[in-house]
Amino acid sequence: MATHASALKRARQSERRRLRNTAIKSSLKTFSKKLLKAVEGENEDEAQKALTRAISAIQRASSKKVIHKKTAARKISRLTKKVNALRVQA
Repeated sequence: MATHASALKRARQSERRRLRNTAIKSSLKTFSKKLLKAVEGENEDEAQKALTRAISAIQRASSKKVIHKKTAARKISRLTKKVNALRVQA
C-alpha cells in the first residue's frame, strides 16, 4: 500500500472513479438489453424510446471518457440499425 499522502489520495480517487465507471457501464448494458428486448418483441414505439435513452446514456459515458468515442459510435450505430430494421419489416 502507498505511504505518501499524494499516493494515498490517488488511490482514493482511483477507487471512486472505478466504482463510478462500473456503475455507468452497468447502466449502459441495462439500456442495451431493454432495447434488444423491445426489438425482439417487435414493439416499434418501445424500441424507439429505448433507443433514445440508450443513445443518451452512451454519449454521456463517452463524454466522461468511460468508454472510447469510437466505441460509443459503434454501439449507437448497431443499436440504431436494429431499430431501423423493425421499420422495414413493418
